[in-house]
Amino acid sequence: MAPQRRGAPKAPEGSGAAERRRPSSTKSVRGPWDMRRKWLRAAVLGACTSLAALLLWGSLGGEDGITEVLALRSEVLPGRFIEVPCSEDYDSHRRFEGCSPRKCGRGISDAVITRDEARRIRSVAEKGLSLGGSDGGASILDLHSGALSVGKHFVNLYRYFGDKIQTVFSEEDFQLYRDVRQKVQLAIAQAFGISASSLYLTKPTFFSRINSTAARTAHDEYWHAHVDKVTYGSFDYTSLLYLSDYLDDFGGGRFVFMDEGANRTVEPRAGRVSFFTSGSENLHRVEKVCWGTRYAITIAFTCNPDHSIADPALT
Repeated sequence: MAPQRRGAPKAPEGSGAAERRRPSSTKSVRGPWDMRRKWLRAAVLGACTSLAALLLWGSLGGEDGITEVLALRSEVLPGRFIEVPCSEDYDSHRRFEGCSPRKCGRGISDAVITRDEARRIRSVAEKGLSLGGSDGGASILDLHSGALSVGKHFVNLYRYFGDKIQTVFSEEDFQLYRDVRQKVQLAIAQAFGISASSLYLTKPTFFSRINSTAARTAHDEYWHAHVDKVTYGSFDYTSLLYLSDYLDDFGGGRFVFMDEGANRTVEPRAGRVSFFTSGSENLHRVEKVCWGTRYAITIAFTCNPDHSIADPALT
């Protein structure tokens, strides 16, 4: 007869056998804690990943507070104008009826200057800047005053290089410069409903070349927020003609209007003209260029003929 299987004898309470069986119940208690630990690890990993992404985005030129892009590089804009209330900056300066800003705002157009004209005017900047260049990231060439960045200083290129200038620039270069200035002047006049003849070119009007080289002097620190009318009292209308393409030729370097509660950017595109009234209604800055080279020309206008400057001439 086969032996009968007996059940395991019940261990007395507190015995070692009972204690050995307890881990099974402990395991069931640990389960939720293990899940919490796994969730926490996943959350921390996700946060680290997000932080890394933000840092990478920042290194590519993105900045906090950017809430609206007024003009994408990929767009071709026949014209876009945004009116904003005028500041009181103009009240402390002599007013010129029919010219001093009563209507304030900012505009962007890709229809004023052609891409070919931008390429040609950029070559003028490149020829002039090849004679010098800042030790820092921002170099200036002013064909009106002759100011040229060289190392940590400025020289007057007409005096410093003398007759050599005749072999660097041509009369066609200077005529192109005048033609571009006139087109920008007319576009500003039309946008703000004033006569082009009431606007006068003023200083400083200059080419800029910006790269990612660290600043060496205060002149290289182009990225600080400022108001043109406060910095240069003669300015009434400011314009920028971009001569290179955002994300093709350089990273960072976007133009930022700093409005209350929101930043609004313009992405440079060769041939794009950005213009605006020069008061505190258009507080602005330029992002740091993080790679490549950004070319532009700042063309400033005043309503006061006492602050006017002439077009540059080769001879």
